[in-house]
Amino acid sequence: MATKRLLGEMLALWHAQGGTPVQIESVGGVDAARRVQAGEAFDLVFLADDALTKLGQSGCLRPGSQRALALSLVAAAVPQGAAAVEIGDEQRLRQAIAAAASIGYSTGPSGVALQALFAHWGVSEAVAAKTVQAPPGVPVGELVALGKVALGFQQLSELIHVPGITLLGLLPESVAIRTVFSGAIGQACAQTEQAERLLAFMAGPQTAALKQREGMAPAP
Repeated sequence: MATKRLLGEMLALWHAQGGTPVQIESVGGVDAARRVQAGEAFDLVFLADDALTKLGQSGCLRPGSQRALALSLVAAAVPQGAAAVEIGDEQRLRQAIAAAASIGYSTGPSGVALQALFAHWGVSEAVAAKTVQAPPGVPVGELVALGKVALGFQQLSELIHVPGITLLGLLPESVAIRTVFSGAIGQACAQTEQAERLLAFMAGPQTAALKQREGMAPAP
């Protein structure tokens, strides 16, 4: 879901330039990987890079077709009108997490990385009772806006367009959570040449401004 708006904008540009018509279905990453793994036929699959690598290892993707498209960073947010929270360095971030009444995170790569960060800090047990995992496909920002969590973490691209929240900014550099989102060609694809051209277009310089506008950056 972190790439939903970006993929839509890149496809609009692709179509405007006469590219082969493409229709994208955006679902939660866990659901997307499950459907591909189960054998559902897709020409292209867009997921976090490590999730695509696993699908490739299981034979669901065309070998060598995986292409890095965008770099995404995780940010934090609180409900609009809530007291300001400082997360500018690792110590203040830890204090904010300790003080928060509830913490929201996703089922996607940002949520996995956040749980790993808690384990690294040795606070997993201390925060377990107040963490809330958003259901697949449900934005953490939505839970924040509804007041269901006091402090939410998710990809910046998923938070910047959510009304009713206040962005606190990206996680500090020492604990930054980075995700590379990639695309790959499914084994069932019958139009591999067109699919390869689309992935090259999405990874190219003509889409860089769109990525910046949607809270991401070109893949390194």
